[in-house]
Amino acid sequence: MVGKRFTDKVVVVTGGSQGIGLACVKRFQQEGATVCAIQRTLSENVESYQFDLSNHQDCQKSIEMVLEKHSKIDVLVNNAGMMNESLAAETTLDNWNKTIALNLTAPFLMIKYAIPHLIKSKGSIVNVGSIEGIGANPKHAAYCASKAGLHGLTRAIAIDHGHDGVRCNAVAPGWIDTELNESFIESMPNPDQFRDNIGKIHPLNRTGKSTEIASLVAWLASDESSFVTGQVYTADGGRMAKIGLPNA
Repeated sequence: MVGKRFTDKVVVVTGGSQGIGLACVKRFQQEGATVCAIQRTLSENVESYQFDLSNHQDCQKSIEMVLEKHSKIDVLVNNAGMMNESLAAETTLDNWNKTIALNLTAPFLMIKYAIPHLIKSKGSIVNVGSIEGIGANPKHAAYCASKAGLHGLTRAIAIDHGHDGVRCNAVAPGWIDTELNESFIESMPNPDQFRDNIGKIHPLNRTGKSTEIASLVAWLASDESSFVTGQVYTADGGRMAKIGLPNA
């Protein structure tokens, strides 16, 4: 049963229109929060704000709009992100800069503008990183760099603002069944075989669900994790713990 840990709390979620972000929006709503979703498109059934978070000014304006309406922020979830696939030698500077801007600079700016208000509320920050901030898949140089940077930013904010009563943690999801990943699977020559194989590389013998990540995000944002800060929680069905062997 879902509790009501966020009654009277204002929660900001970036990239809340689909996938992990949408699951977080729904979870916080179920637990009584007023949720403000900041994203590229407006959504139904949630208070949403249309901004391009790869733009410096939009990050600042989005926080200002939330404060104008609600006067406070209790939780910030930095979830918005992007991924391009290419070898480093083939990655354009424009694609590199776009990935870093959305995946790393935007969370920094959202924290920068929200932190005075999170200090007032003794609030919490949860960044959505990735196991690719710890390991790497092929052709993901920009994405891996951005997520490793986000993990580092998480620790830095926790150290700088712990004495202010603000906690900052991150989750590092593995393969999660999102619309983006499903589109990737469907682009494979044999989607059914790929779908079966991707499950088998996990000790739990399956991929993850967005709701499972949202549960961890909610716990980290709640007072139940009040002595937890500066941590990166891997949620990957055991994938990173597994040492592979060739097929028999």
